[in-house]
Amino acid sequence: MRYLVVMVLMAFCANKTYSQNFEIGPFIGGANYIGDVGNTTYINPNTVVFGGLLKWNRSERHAFRFSLMYANLEADDAKSNEGRRQQRGYSFKNTIAEASLGLEFTFWEWDLHSNTYQSTPYLYTGISYYFANHYMLKNKAYTNPANNELQEAGNNWEFSVPMVFGYKQTLNNFLSGGIEIGARYTFTDNLDGSQPSEVNGDYNLWNFGNSNTTDWYVFTGIYLTINFGRGSDCFNKY
Repeated sequence: MRYLVVMVLMAFCANKTYSQNFEIGPFIGGANYIGDVGNTTYINPNTVVFGGLLKWNRSERHAFRFSLMYANLEADDAKSNEGRRQQRGYSFKNTIAEASLGLEFTFWEWDLHSNTYQSTPYLYTGISYYFANHYMLKNKAYTNPANNELQEAGNNWEFSVPMVFGYKQTLNNFLSGGIEIGARYTFTDNLDGSQPSEVNGDYNLWNFGNSNTTDWYVFTGIYLTINFGRGSDCFNKY
């Protein structure tokens, strides 16, 4: 039994572990929506997003990450670069409250317990669960919707897939900072009210836009994290 215990301890000590290596801090930036209403520019922050994130660095190349984000989304056909949308004249405002969990992969080694300056690009993906509002046109199909307004039509709890690219660096022994751009692929086409049939299955409602694509939203911002936890001391007085 003694030899088994010794072998297990040697196995843990052979590789540097980061079980107590955490980062936590606030995130702030801009948000924009990509879909059937408004501007078609992919990265075009026009509202504020804020929240916080927590990272658990499990190795020098990957970390588990959890975040909470809140943003207002808005789009206006009058600000579109397409003449057809400008003539149509739709607009909407929505909110996103998102919880996300996934893996962050660094291009280079990221060791917060190193005495040297650290920096690296990274990728993040996982799964997000968010709350938003459904929207729909006030009048039903077979009428001219050009002058109709979009109105709220219930709550929308849905999943999305984050695809994030960022760059981070250490500022001192206790602080790190980063900047990132993250697109979220959703499984709904009704953040903007273009597919109200998703609400209750009533296909007599006026659907508009491209039904072959779903809506996206993008968070672009910066964050600051406090680093805490010890490195890989295998033996200590505790």
